Amino acid sequence: MDYETVSPEEFGSGLRGFGFNLLVTDVKRTAAFLETVFGMKAHRLSSDFAIITQGSNVMQLHADSTYASNPLLGLLPENPPRGAGIEIRLYDCDPDKAAQIAEAAGGTILQAPTDKPHGLREAFILCADGYAWVPSRPKT
Repeated sequence: MDYETVSPEEFGSGLRGFGFNLLVTDVKRTAAFLETVFGMKAHRLSSDFAIITQGSNVMQLHADSTYASNPLLGLLPENPPRGAGIEIRLYDCDPDKAAQIAEAAGGTILQAPTDKPHGLREAFILCADGYAWVPSRPKT
């Protein structure tokens, strides 16, 4: 699927497996953060929407204004953080490299890269909307 030219109908009907959308206050800022810190790729980037890929994984960013008739809009807090209670885990993503550049890209290091007992080295990085991004890879 060519994410740059696919129609909304073809894109939606072609999604399979597990996916998620993030409601964000600034789509372009969040997309830039994800590209800079985690090496993701933004497609169809606008002020309202972006398709984000990391390898074969696909997710979407939506501006609040695009959810005008969606029931979730009324549940959003007025102030960040928005993502309390969710960890967005990025396996095979270097936590040391991500943590080195996260703050300069507008993120906050909640936990520096740490070797965990479950076999992963991981960091917890908050984006401007308060979502917790967890780059991790097996301990060496």
